[in-house]
Amino acid sequence: MTMSQAPDSAVRTYIEQHRAAFLDDLAEWLRIPSVSAQPDHAADVRRSADWLAAKLRETGFPTVEVWATPGAPAVFAEWPADDPAAPTVLVYGHHDVQPAAREDGWDSDPFEPVVRGNRLHARGAADDKGQVFFHTLGVRAHLATTGRTAPAVHLKMLVEGEEESGSVHFRSLVEEHADRLAADAVIVSDTGMWAGDTPTVCTGMRGLAECEIQFHGPDQDIHSGSFGGAVPNPATAVARLVAALHDEHARVTIPGFYDGVTEPTDRERALLAELPFDEEQWLRTAKSYATHGEAGHTTLERVWTRPTAEVNGIGGGYQGPGSKTIVPASAMVKLSFRLVAGQDPDHIEKIVRDWTATRVPAGIRYAITFAAATRPCLTPLDHPALQSVVRAMSRAFDKRVRYTREGGSGPAADLQDVLGAPVLFLGISVPSDGWHAPNEKVEIDLLLKGVETTAYLWGDLAESWRHES
Repeated sequence: MTMSQAPDSAVRTYIEQHRAAFLDDLAEWLRIPSVSAQPDHAADVRRSADWLAAKLRETGFPTVEVWATPGAPAVFAEWPADDPAAPTVLVYGHHDVQPAAREDGWDSDPFEPVVRGNRLHARGAADDKGQVFFHTLGVRAHLATTGRTAPAVHLKMLVEGEEESGSVHFRSLVEEHADRLAADAVIVSDTGMWAGDTPTVCTGMRGLAECEIQFHGPDQDIHSGSFGGAVPNPATAVARLVAALHDEHARVTIPGFYDGVTEPTDRERALLAELPFDEEQWLRTAKSYATHGEAGHTTLERVWTRPTAEVNGIGGGYQGPGSKTIVPASAMVKLSFRLVAGQDPDHIEKIVRDWTATRVPAGIRYAITFAAATRPCLTPLDHPALQSVVRAMSRAFDKRVRYTREGGSGPAADLQDVLGAPVLFLGISVPSDGWHAPNEKVEIDLLLKGVETTAYLWGDLAESWRHES
């Protein structure tokens, strides 16, 4: 056993001895209603940042700063290792939370934490205060059980205050402080596992590109008896555009859409197939009645490893009761594209614009507007830092750790993009925790497994992944 590691029993004993104080501190933080989406809680979000900063100083971080943004503040902390050659790790999370009120269906005040059985209920218990906070006890357990005075890695934390309201200023914050945030790897603790008895690590997230396309025909709605069939109809043109988006195998037909796509390896497909996936239960969760998607891929592959084009909204013409026999003046469609590793959002925007231009009939004017894009991120299964996460989690849970991906998007991709570091996901939340829902909770035993995982992780990283200068 090296200085970087300690007997599992010592780590577990330390955590158990500090469990009550840890949960009391977390409950104190959860009482702060740091709802970033609601302006009347702006002072609470600032108070949440100040509370965390004070607690990180108390934990032992020698450098702790609250970074202002044009919106809500972020918290930065840094604790250098004694060994200059140790890898540098940046932990990401967020301290803001979703709106919550008793009348939404909560069984108790969402900002008054309640323990029921082995579950801690409060807004932010899982998303994301609980998962940020387990790092404080984790690093203390790491130090106490190895005899160290500093972590085995150069440890940094960035905890933003606007994730639940779109991370509007996050990328510019990362760009502004890129030198301070420089890292060999990023650990995102704003994620979850497959299930409490199936620990998993996520290896990637899809990116996102979104646009709205407006078609304009006549200068006003016109009589369909007098003019219909003789002038172009923008609603028909939009319908034809949407119908042309996929072929009969549910593949996106836009030329160049699949350029550069990183295909899942045979090993990754086999590992995904090992997950205990119940498709009927998944359909019930999706409130849907059949699966559908790109031919040749399983449902999990479709939502995790394949790019998509989705119609998010479509409209045009008369929408009221009865009929109104017109050729409408305009129609629109909102599209989103989930992107996987190897796809470039700028390329996607260009080819969507080019494809749309070829499908606009004469007499139709159009405008296409893209929102800010999110890049995909993916860490190879054999990456040494990822394998350290897997080993640390396997020790904590005493189980084999499996692999997932995320179908959605998040600010983690900005960290990868700006810092040029692989993004790894370490979370202990389970689907039943009810993120964004009434009665959000975290399983206390799993929360402490997160503590234990990080207590092992820093030593494992230091031993298995030396910094390459």
